[in-house]
Amino acid sequence: MHVHSFPPVANAESRVLILGSMPGKASLRAGEYYAHPRNLFWELLARCLGVSNRKSYPERLAILQTRGVALWDVLKSCTRTSSLDSDIVASSVVVNPFGEFFEAHPKIKIVYLNGAKAEALFQKYVLPSLPSSEGYSYKRLPSTSPAHTSIPFATKVREWSSAVSNV
Repeated sequence: MHVHSFPPVANAESRVLILGSMPGKASLRAGEYYAHPRNLFWELLARCLGVSNRKSYPERLAILQTRGVALWDVLKSCTRTSSLDSDIVASSVVVNPFGEFFEAHPKIKIVYLNGAKAEALFQKYVLPSLPSSEGYSYKRLPSTSPAHTSIPFATKVREWSSAVSNV
């Protein structure tokens, strides 16, 4: 199945960008980032930034934006048979236009990559296409996906907290 990501959630005050790889089926159906009920993204942000996962999706996005946090995905579109990153067909990958995005959001200097696949895609497709990566900080954080349970929740909380609690 060929899938398309969402537009970025960002504003002129965004300083931090959190990137996933591509929304899963539950997120695509809901039209919301990280909508799978077992995805830990919103739970982690509730603990790290006080973004209550009991608030409505638009309210959570508004809180992130007031905190200077933007959301997006590395891929604009791809083909995959499931929600798993490992099922992404490499020859189908279309990357989001990051040059334009960073130009439109010059305050973003920190990029957090939600998991190994987002990091690998970003390093392979995005970094080589940027005019300069100087002045930017990139860090992979443990995946919030329900498919990645090998890292204990407490470890994920600690790593996400140390990264995003200062935004």
